[in-house]
Amino acid sequence: MVTSHFHKPRPLSNAFGNPAVQTASYLLAVGVCLAVLVYGLLPGLLAICLGYLFASALVGADRMRGPHFGRPWAAALVIVMPIAALTVLFANAKGVAFGAVAQYQALLHHLAGTVLEIRQKLPPDLAAHVPDELLAAQSWLVEYLQSQAHALTGFGTAGLRGGLLVYVGLVVGALMVGTPAPQANGNGNGNSGGGPLRRALRQRGHDFMNAFRQIVVAQFWIAAFNAACTAAFLWMALPLFGVAIPYAATLVGLTFVAGLIPIVGNLLCNSVLTIAGVSVSPGVGLACLLFLVAIHKFEYVINAKVVGKRTNTAAWELLTVMFMGEAIFGVAGLVAAPLYYAYAKRELQDSGLI
Repeated sequence: MVTSHFHKPRPLSNAFGNPAVQTASYLLAVGVCLAVLVYGLLPGLLAICLGYLFASALVGADRMRGPHFGRPWAAALVIVMPIAALTVLFANAKGVAFGAVAQYQALLHHLAGTVLEIRQKLPPDLAAHVPDELLAAQSWLVEYLQSQAHALTGFGTAGLRGGLLVYVGLVVGALMVGTPAPQANGNGNGNSGGGPLRRALRQRGHDFMNAFRQIVVAQFWIAAFNAACTAAFLWMALPLFGVAIPYAATLVGLTFVAGLIPIVGNLLCNSVLTIAGVSVSPGVGLACLLFLVAIHKFEYVINAKVVGKRTNTAAWELLTVMFMGEAIFGVAGLVAAPLYYAYAKRELQDSGLI
């Protein structure tokens, strides 16, 4: 059963076997985690975890309210639902996905243009004090935004490959729940239930799923909170003053998706929303910045109560591992760092080492 609370410490030489078996299981787990980053399989790994958690919720293993299904039916539902959703999407809204990509391309070009003209948008007295050294950073940011917009033109092929990888991951995760684990036979030698290494690896997977659930559930609610507040600000508060920010729907979607990445995602959203506000006027940009500061004061409380309670992790710890992950593995390392760190910390806590 997957739970969201920490277990009591267990010794390294427990029922799964001797310390050598435990060490082998840890080394294999580390090897899999590194291989996922090296070979670009992170979307598949995250999809496996999602498929597992969705199927477990349908079975009732997560103590969630609502209708419960048998394990094979729960797995079948998780496998079939994405295909049904895609069928409905392409039958009734063929251009939605491609339209969304075009919207994000247009947003990036709009931001690049705003950055390029930011000196002209500032009041003359303030613009005169902007140092010339910032021009190099301004040019770099414009080139980066334009390069990202150009990269989206190849989204079709990459998106198809990534979508296939994600779907295979969902299937694997669902089958992990839908296929019952082999049971040990009555004589206690555990032949039909697998050897000690197999059971230790199952425990590694169990702990990894727990860490994933802690991070994803907590960050999902934070991202939803940010997106809801941003939507209210862009579609309700600003129109009261006759202000309309371009690409508001795209900005709300970006806020939710980027908000799933702890800390760094919020910094990205803050920068994008502020630049979008500056594209209207410096005053609107300042209003966006003040709004974001106010919202993140509330977010600190949510982080302390939700993420801190679930993962027992401080913000400086997350920032450190995320910067290290990004420096070594790029964007994939940035996304995977909070999950890997939560898993490693959980293993150390369960073993009584920290």
